[in-house]
Amino acid sequence: MTAQPPKPSPHPVPSGELRASHDDREAVVEQLRDAAAEGRIDLDELDARLEQALQSKTYAELAVLTADLPRPDSAESMPPLVLKGGMHGASRGPGRWEVPGHVIAHGGLGGVKVDFSRAECRLTEVAVEAYGETAGVTIVIPDGWAADTGGMDPGIGGLRDKTTADRLPGTPLIRLTGSGGMAGVVIRHPNRWERRKLHSNPRQD
Repeated sequence: MTAQPPKPSPHPVPSGELRASHDDREAVVEQLRDAAAEGRIDLDELDARLEQALQSKTYAELAVLTADLPRPDSAESMPPLVLKGGMHGASRGPGRWEVPGHVIAHGGLGGVKVDFSRAECRLTEVAVEAYGETAGVTIVIPDGWAADTGGMDPGIGGLRDKTTADRLPGTPLIRLTGSGGMAGVVIRHPNRWERRKLHSNPRQD
């Protein structure tokens, strides 16, 4: 006798009883590890909660494990990152930093470099405004990330897009707008020297 599929319930399933995904479990694991690093829970608690997290099947089971921990700020709620080149230039990266939903870079007289090579990004899209002005803006994104530069005004300095369209699943899209100004804007993947530096200093998670 062929087993019949379960009939859909006439009532919606409570959100807490919805099935959790691998990504949901991994997000809780990351939050627990951060809490242990901050001294909020000890190592024994961490081990116990990690085991429960990996075995959890629903949102409700996962929620219990972090109910007594501060909720992390979501990337969407973070204020825009504003970088101004000024007289001496400015940069962000290539070290570890959390990417907000909006990044604004003004090249000024000294130039700006935004390097996403080791950035923590939990978003599917990041809006980047780049204004080349006098010294220019350089944006570096990892292999596998893609950029949409259709909203960019090249200005006098122009836009040089050296990225590939080979976007890997789960990676963010950089949506680039702004103006090239006098010096222009460059968006690219890491160059040979930057790759060598990344390989010689592997990221420590």
